[in-house]
Amino acid sequence: MNSMHAYLARKLAQLKAITGISLLMSASGILLVVFAASMAILVFINSATPTTITIASGPKGSSYQNNAEKYKAILAKQGITVNIVPSEGSMDNLRMLSNPAVKVDVGFVMGGEVGNTDIEHLMSLGNVAYQPLMIFYRGKPKKLLSDFKGRRLDIDLEGSGTHTLALALLKANGVVPNDGTTLLATGEDPAKALLDNRVDAVFLMSDSTSIDTIRSLLHNPDVHLFNFTQAEGYTRRIEYLNMLEIPRGALDFGKDIPPADLNLVGPTVELIARDNLHPALSDVLLEAAQEVHGKPGLYKKRGEFPNPAEHEFRISKDASRYYTSGKSFLYRTFPFWIASLISRALEAIVPVVILLVPALKIAPAVYRWRIRSRIYRWYRALLELERNAIRSSFDPARRDEFLQQLERIEDAANRIVVPAAFGDLLYELRLHINFVRGNLLSKNPQP
Repeated sequence: MNSMHAYLARKLAQLKAITGISLLMSASGILLVVFAASMAILVFINSATPTTITIASGPKGSSYQNNAEKYKAILAKQGITVNIVPSEGSMDNLRMLSNPAVKVDVGFVMGGEVGNTDIEHLMSLGNVAYQPLMIFYRGKPKKLLSDFKGRRLDIDLEGSGTHTLALALLKANGVVPNDGTTLLATGEDPAKALLDNRVDAVFLMSDSTSIDTIRSLLHNPDVHLFNFTQAEGYTRRIEYLNMLEIPRGALDFGKDIPPADLNLVGPTVELIARDNLHPALSDVLLEAAQEVHGKPGLYKKRGEFPNPAEHEFRISKDASRYYTSGKSFLYRTFPFWIASLISRALEAIVPVVILLVPALKIAPAVYRWRIRSRIYRWYRALLELERNAIRSSFDPARRDEFLQQLERIEDAANRIVVPAAFGDLLYELRLHINFVRGNLLSKNPQP
């Protein structure tokens, strides 16, 4: 080990003798920058793209829960694990997303639910579906929502999108709590409660109600589905609502359900994420959304969803880029984990290269300046000595003093070690030292 240290010391001394300390310092500075940049790249790459994502869905059997399961299956093919967190519905999803203490990355949220919720750190990945409100009732047909005043109405559990929208629509029709109308949130099977005559009407949306429950009510001859005859008016007054039309027989041609064209109203559902969602996860989520929601349906055309229409939430920059140009080349070409690794490496390397290229260009100039400054400093001493000699009119009494100063300058110049490329500067310095010496020794010194 000692012999190795001695060998390295000799080689370093040789390098110093050939190039001078300035080159070593310049090279050391560049190597230090490269080393720091390399370490930064390694740290950056090791903090890999997350491969786990948590989705706030909805109650068991709801459309939200079913869609979350579809996302899970699609993303599993990319090597991404999806954790599904059940909820009471849209409002509950928004509550979890807005609470940093809850481990949720994305969730399905309906329009009109924000209220006083702080959504500063939330963003939309786009609209993924329409969410129609269905009101089922028994008895005499009703034309207006105000006809339900004084009745027993099950408007679903608080925290669901159904509950929030039902309150807004009923209020717009003058139906409010304590006016003789009983607003319930039974939390039990709404179809059974309606058929057992414990309620007069049930408000249902597929975010918080199983598809089987809705299907059973649609096929029950004793139950009516409310027709929003004022649907267009509702969409004008409540901006987040859409008018949705169900043509006659579209639900069941054999049983002619519905028996006439039917209008419903409902908001759009957005895929909401926290603003720290990784861009790569945003891309794969939107790709899954296209597969799940892009097909034609009862209320939508093919390719209508997902879309970037902005409502209460701002559209994320990554989502806007995806809607404009699709997935990036890397994620189209390579498996998710490889593309993620390459992408992060490029993100780290490009800034380093941007810094290193100017540094490498500047380094030679800095090196030349340092070498020349070691020579030029003795020119300053030489000029000062000559000025003093001229001021004294080359007084013979002071000549020895000036010659001693000149010898010190010459001795220092002889100890300067420079690369061969700068040898001309050193030889010029020595020539000028001899020139000044000649002036000092001359009886008729040159001015």
